[in-house]
Order: sequence, then C-alpha cells, then structure tokens
Amino acid sequence: MASSLSPQQAIIYAMITTSASDSRMSDAELGRIGWIVKELPVFQHFDENDLIAESRECAQVVSGPDGLNTVLDMIASALPEHLRETAFALAADVAASDQRSNPAERRFLQLLAGRLQLDPLIVAALARCAALRHRSL
Repeated sequence: MASSLSPQQAIIYAMITTSASDSRMSDAELGRIGWIVKELPVFQHFDENDLIAESRECAQVVSGPDGLNTVLDMIASALPEHLRETAFALAADVAASDQRSNPAERRFLQLLAGRLQLDPLIVAALARCAALRHRSL
C-alpha cells in the first residue's frame, strides 16, 4: 500500500471511495469509473489494467485505522491545485451515475470538497452538472 499517490491514483481513490461510501458499488458506478479511466485525458498515460489493483489498495486504506481521514489526506496531498476540481467533478460523476441520491455519497463528497478546499459555489455547480448529465427520460 502506497503512502503517497500520483495525481491519477488520487482521482481513482476519490472515485472509488465515493462509490463505496454507501457500502455498495453499483454496476453503473463501476462502469463509469472504467469509462473515465479509459477515455478522459487526465488518465492518458495510465494503464487501465491497473484499475483493479488501485481499487484494492484504496479499499485497504479505507478499511484501516482512521481510514476515511487517511484516504482524504492522501487524495489532498497528491493533487496539484489545478486537478482538485477535476477530482471532485469525477467523484460527483460517479455518485450520480446510478441516478440515486445517497446520503453517504453526499457526505463523502462534502468531506472531499472540504479537504480539497474547494469553493462551495463551484462544488454545488459541479455536483449539479453531474446529476444533470446522468438524467434519463
């Protein structure tokens, strides 16, 4: 288990922890994480085959002593300023992907936004945009 993360690993940890915060990871959430890692420019040089190993390592951190605070600290310390909003936006996208508003996921996103020191108006806008992107007919 790594004590420090790359920015790409930090974003993966943010997405995985968001999805797992309600004690279940839906197929929609897992599919969205896979799509994000495969398609978005921030993961351009990341080997998507490493996603499962990264997910397991994240789960180990979260299940350890003071796991939630540890993972939030690891995410925040690994992300440069210009990727903090990106990490939050992608985590919010994962939370919205199953079209269910979940209190545990919302709470984790609040904690993530606080730890990343994001502007509350930007946080609200990013979360709203994620919800709108996943609306169905």
